[in-house]
Amino acid sequence: MLHHLLQRVDPALYSPPVGGPDSALSLRYLGTAGFVLSGAQRTLVLDPFISRPGLLRTGLSRLVSDEDQLQRVIPVADEVLVGHAHHDHALDAPALCRRTGARLIGAPDVAWIGRAAGLPEAQIVATEGREDIACGPATVRGLPSRHGRVYFGRVTLPGNITAPPPWPPRFTDLPHGLVLNWAVELAGVRVVHVDSADFIDRELQGRRADVLCLCAIGRKYRPGYVRAAVELLNPRYVVACHWDWFFTPYQDEPRLLPGVDLPGFVREVRAAGAEPLVLPFDGRAGFDPA
Repeated sequence: MLHHLLQRVDPALYSPPVGGPDSALSLRYLGTAGFVLSGAQRTLVLDPFISRPGLLRTGLSRLVSDEDQLQRVIPVADEVLVGHAHHDHALDAPALCRRTGARLIGAPDVAWIGRAAGLPEAQIVATEGREDIACGPATVRGLPSRHGRVYFGRVTLPGNITAPPPWPPRFTDLPHGLVLNWAVELAGVRVVHVDSADFIDRELQGRRADVLCLCAIGRKYRPGYVRAAVELLNPRYVVACHWDWFFTPYQDEPRLLPGVDLPGFVREVRAAGAEPLVLPFDGRAGFDPA
């Protein structure tokens, strides 16, 4: 199978433990651009994509969530934040919200996905960004952004969703829509999540992050991407995300997406003055307020 031909992650790249069980904020990596943030008795999930249908199934079939796998990996959620509407960011969000009662928070395109999947309006929060959304003790804010260019310098599946898409969808039913980076403050820790390798500088200016979750694929098409993100947000830590071949089953050994230079990403983060973190699937790190 194709994934066996893809490059493995050098185990030496995985970071040593950061923080511990008593840290104010726990961050867990879910693969692709997915994270679980837990603190102050609140759990926020960003871009969950656990079902990970294989390449052939993705190309030929309608896509459904593996709800048993989803429940094993993410048993609890209070809010689910989706940065854009591509299937590898949005597919599992409605099923997770339906099971846990969490609110689905995202751009209007993501809201249409929630409606297509049968979520009630009370569980859907649509935002164009630039507004603070209270999530219990947490505050989240969407920062309008751009989808990065990936292969051949092109943006994959551009466009917007303006009505409920077919559900279950084909991957082509889910263009990216409005892209939002997320600024999250929880348990006194500031996290910024950039799920595609581009951003709008003015949307990040004047904002600070203790932890920056930063997309690793496609960064060569945004010159100075890593350095600019670190200079704008001044994080102490940068957590690599969206580096894995997301057609591999969740429980399998992750492989690198073609074109991802993960060691180079780590070097660029260090050169910019932040501490890089590379976590395996289900890898955790703990953080405290600065």
